Parts: sequence; C-alpha cells; structure tokens
Amino acid sequence: MGPDFRLESRLHRQGVWPVAGVDEVGRGPLAGPVAAAAVILDPKRLPRGLNDSKALTQKQREEAFEAIMSRALAVSVAFVTPAEIDAMNIRQASLAAMARAVSSLSNAPAFVLVDGSDPPRLSCPTRAIVKGDALALSISAASIVAKVARDAMMRRLGAIYPQYGFETNVGYAARRHLEALRENGPTPVHRLSFSPLREIR
Repeated sequence: MGPDFRLESRLHRQGVWPVAGVDEVGRGPLAGPVAAAAVILDPKRLPRGLNDSKALTQKQREEAFEAIMSRALAVSVAFVTPAEIDAMNIRQASLAAMARAVSSLSNAPAFVLVDGSDPPRLSCPTRAIVKGDALALSISAASIVAKVARDAMMRRLGAIYPQYGFETNVGYAARRHLEALRENGPTPVHRLSFSPLREIR
C-alpha cells in the first residue's frame, strides 16, 4: 500500500498545522555522522513515489528527493558528528539530530510525527509511530531526505579516505571497510566508541 497523508490531513482538519515528519538514518555505521531530516509537505502538492527509503532503489530515492525538495513547504537536515556520537552515545545523538532538524525548519511545526518509538523532546506535541516511514507520507519524505543527504556526505568522505569504500558501504562494517581499518586504523570520521573500533585502535 505504501504511506499516505491521512494522519497529516486529520490534524490539518483539526486546525493543527503545520505538521512535520521526522526520521533519522545512520545509527549502525562505524563511520560518518548520524543524520536526521524534518519535512513539512504541502497538502496541495504532494510528491509521488514516496515510501520507506529502505524500500526504494538509489535512483528512486534521488528522484523522490528532488520531488520533495521542489514541492515541500519546508525541509531541513541535521547531522551529529562521530565525535559527538562518541561523547553522548548513539541514542542521544539520534535524538539530538532529530531535534536539530526540527528546530532548523523555516516554518515552526505545530505537531511532529516521528518514526520509531523513541522521539526527541520538542517544544511542540509529538507522536512516535513504529514503522512510520512506511505509514505516514511526511515521515517517508523525511526518511528519503535524510538517507540521500547522508549518502552524499559519505561519498564525499569516500573521496577523502578512498581505501575505506565509504562511497559504497556508507560507513557500515563491510569487508573492505574492516580490512582497511585493520591495515590503516581509524580516520577522524570513525566512531571510536563502536565495536570493533574499540579493539582496533
């Protein structure tokens, strides 16, 4: 079926607007930031082809990203660095990224829909929805924006640190990445608090 705009429309009819969808990506990788996006869609110009970013191909995500950026009322992306992740742990870093994304929106939301069961503390009402990126269109849009933005950053980091294969593994523990870690050690963009980096360094 895919995500729809029913939750957002219901809130809109109740006079609660704007509504932002929020999602984060990058909890599991050994390198790179965690990223979050917040998106307020325009009810009159909803982009097509949206779904949970994990259910889309790279080409579909990038096409959806362009549609979101051209049609949404407001979009923001926030990153939390590997050093910050090491200092505060990945859960707190993910919550911080989501809160930063919401606070960076050009339109302050009246309500926020967040993917998962662990929402950040915000200054407006919030609803956490498990698998929300497959249910609510605004969350789906946020998942796509966060994924495309983080992948683009990892490709840039891959050009700086070519031996680690960031352009394809986006920081996850792929074989090439682990072999490069054993041979070269960690870079400044690695999360030193993550296993196996604690054992390697």
